[in-house]
Parts: sequence; C-alpha cells; structure tokens
Amino acid sequence: MHLTRCHTVARSIRTAGLAATLVFAALAASAQVDKPVKLVVGFAPGGSADIAARLLAERLKDELKQTVTVENKPGAGGRIAAEMLKNAPADGATLMLAPIVVPVLAPLVFSKLPYDPLVDFAPVAHVANFQFALSVNATHPAKNVAELLAWFKANPTAANFGTPAPGSLPHFFGVMIARGAALDLVHVPYNGGGPLMTALMGNQVSTAIDTLVDQIELHRGGKVRLLASSGAQRSPLLADVPTFAEAGLKGVEGTSWFAVYAPAKTPEATVRQINAAINTALAAPEVRERFAKLGLEPTGGSAADLAALMKRDTERWAPVVKASGFKAD
Repeated sequence: MHLTRCHTVARSIRTAGLAATLVFAALAASAQVDKPVKLVVGFAPGGSADIAARLLAERLKDELKQTVTVENKPGAGGRIAAEMLKNAPADGATLMLAPIVVPVLAPLVFSKLPYDPLVDFAPVAHVANFQFALSVNATHPAKNVAELLAWFKANPTAANFGTPAPGSLPHFFGVMIARGAALDLVHVPYNGGGPLMTALMGNQVSTAIDTLVDQIELHRGGKVRLLASSGAQRSPLLADVPTFAEAGLKGVEGTSWFAVYAPAKTPEATVRQINAAINTALAAPEVRERFAKLGLEPTGGSAADLAALMKRDTERWAPVVKASGFKAD
C-alpha cells in the first residue's frame, strides 16, 4: 500500500514537472520573434545611422530567421521615429536604432516630448560609439589644445567654437570644454557639418566641433588640424590625435552612440533573443570592418548595460545642458 502511494506521488510529480516544462516551453516560444522585423531609423537614408542600421539588419535576418527591413522616418531629430516605436505592438517586430540624442539629450532640452524613454522604450542593445573632435584652420597658430587655450585667453573676442547645430551633442561638448578650461567661449551654430567646415576653412569661426569621421579627410588633406578627440581612448581612426584628457583637460570626455530599442513591455525573452542576435552580428568581422569605415566603434553588451549607459550619460550631460542655458522649446 505504502509503495503504491509512493509510486502514485512520483508519477504525479513527474506529470507536474512535464506540464511545467511544456508551459515554460510554450511561453518561451511565444516570446520569440515570429514575424518580419522592422528596424526604424529617425534619419534620412545615406547617413551613418541609416547605414549602420542596414548593416545590422543584413546580419539580424540570419540570426532571427526573419526578414529584417529598415524603415526611415526622418524628421524632428528622431522624435517622429521614437513616437512610432512608442505606439508599436510590444512583440519585437518593431525596433528602433537611435543615437544618444533621442533617449538622453532630447529629454534634457525639450520640456514636452511625445515619448518618455524610461517609460515607453525597452533598451535592447548598445550598438556602437563614435567620437567628436575639435579642429582649427590649418593656418591657425595653435598646434595643440594647450596652445589653443592660451590663444583664446589672448584673443577673447575670437574665443568661439562652431558646431553643426544648436542643441546638438557637439554644442554641449563645446560647453564642457569651456567649463573644463574655465573659459567663456561663444557658441556659433551652423546648419550642418558642411557649412561649419566651410566657415572654419574660411576663418569665419575659430574652432569647429563635429564628429571625428566627418573631419578626417580635411585633416589628412591639410585643410584643417584636429587637436583632440572626445573619447576615453584615442580613436583607432586617428591614433596620433590625443584625447582631451591627454591634452590636459581632465574630465572633458563624451562620446555619442547608437543603440537599439523595442517598445516598452516587450517580453524579456524577446529582448534577450534580439540582444543575442545583435551581439552576434556585431562580432562579425565584416560588420566591424564596415563600422570602422563609418567611424563607429562596435560595442554590444546586455540590455542592462544599455540602461546603465543611459543613466550615466544623463548624469554626465544634464549639468552641461543646464550650464548652456539651451532649451529647444
């Protein structure tokens, strides 16, 4: 009798265990991406965000076993794409590749946004970093950052820096430089990187801050001189150009980045699946090589790593944005 009861209990346990396994398997399967994926980019085709998204999409289709297409929704500095992601179903079929401006800077400069990145987005993966650099006209007497700061002090009416746009990360990086050097520098915004560099080469502005990759060819061609880059380490694209910390401005550091997000409430298993696919894609030699040509440094990591990065950069840039006095609305 006792043995019979034991066997009955054992069978019940095995049956319950099997049932639980089947339930968990069913839940895991339902959390997998099971339809074509759309990777939304809030910027026009041909830019670095678009190209990075297409390189990623090409690899993700193999990893996810689904068609992955890039959909460009340019306008409003990426806010249109962000609102589209916010309103998409939380099933992993709609993702967004966005630069730091969308989840970090925009909330600092806009009093009203159509989205809240902490509420409406699920971080998926940090994709790549890219650096900024400060340059002067090739005929400028300053050959390094120390000489430039001394020149600013000797020429206060010309102590200025140009950037591609007001409220951009280069704008705030210039404010960071001014704070780090205890100088009063005037910000001169331009309508894009092209007009900015034309103004620098025409001596209409004393210095320029823009993405490093957009200045490399002018630097190599002897038309401008790059004095320092913005990263924690030197850019592999220009190993002879020091960081600002190496140049004597400790704490003057900041990079821009691209990351992938899903709508909030996307199942954790789905986020993990997409995150693993992105990390595998970023490890591919051909992806790393193509990224390097764009001036992008592949990163990767977990969704939690991306959430931590957002927090750190919000804490980094919030006081700088406040000091600038800039408001977008």
